[in-house]
Amino acid sequence: MSYEPGTTECRVLINSKDAVETMLLNLGRLQGTEPILQQLRQVHQQLEELHDQRRQQVEAVHPAAS
Repeated sequence: MSYEPGTTECRVLINSKDAVETMLLNLGRLQGTEPILQQLRQVHQQLEELHDQRRQQVEAVHPAAS
């Protein structure tokens, strides 16, 4: 990922999303893992939503210089 984290929380969320993405790639190679893959996609989406919230909070406190 090329996104530079603004906070420790963002870094944790980025690392967590990366870990889920790795699991998705690895488990996608195996048969019979579709239910797990669906759950992991949901977890990834939840992490993405949390990350978006954190980014918005950080941007509200520290707006980017224009």
